[in-house]
Amino acid sequence: MTTKHIAEYFNFLSPSDIRLKDSRIGIETILYEYIDCGRSPEEIAQTYKSISLEEVYATILYYLQNKETVSAYMKNWIEHGHRMREQQRLNPPPVSEKLRQLRIERQAKQQA
Repeated sequence: MTTKHIAEYFNFLSPSDIRLKDSRIGIETILYEYIDCGRSPEEIAQTYKSISLEEVYATILYYLQNKETVSAYMKNWIEHGHRMREQQRLNPPPVSEKLRQLRIERQAKQQA
């Protein structure tokens, strides 16, 4: 049995985009589930069928070995998500606005 070096589990596409090899799943997805949601590695592997338990553990180990760098990566990812949600709130897509209007009209009819 060969042992992989920890970096061999990942594709480092850019400083803000690290993904599991042969997957579109970023390390932020696994780490959010593990750190913020308190899910076990086994639960995470069951949720994301395209990755193995070994890959989940590799991601957690990578985080533990590079805590400062990965914590900054996660902070940037969370901030980016907040900015994108705020941008969508301020500039909703036309379909969202149409659905909001239909919801208002339906509620008005129900109250009448």
